[in-house]
Amino acid sequence: QVQLVESGGGLVQSGGALRLSCIASGSIVRINTMAWYRQATGKQREFVARVGSSGGSSYDDSVRGRFTVSRDYARNTIYLQMNDLKPEDTAVYYCHADLSEGRHYADYWGQGTQVTVSS
Repeated sequence: QVQLVESGGGLVQSGGALRLSCIASGSIVRINTMAWYRQATGKQREFVARVGSSGGSSYDDSVRGRFTVSRDYARNTIYLQMNDLKPEDTAVYYCHADLSEGRHYADYWGQGTQVTVSS
């Protein structure tokens, strides 16, 4: 059974930094894209950043220049370095992976980690 487990969330002051990690484990044959999403209270889940299978990355405009996404392919892990955090970055951050356990790809989500930025 595939699991995605996030870590690294917490409480930080405005302007501070946090680093999130997400490890995918289980009967994984191949991972295509890994990504971060976030959901603030009362809002829809939104895209933050992603890393493809060949290393290409993309970001939402709201985090570009402040957040850096990276991936350790050998460890099935994705990271999100978040700098210059703002109160509007407060949300539950979710890890997502598009991966295959055999012949087909499917979407998997982690349980989420809370990031709170105080002003």
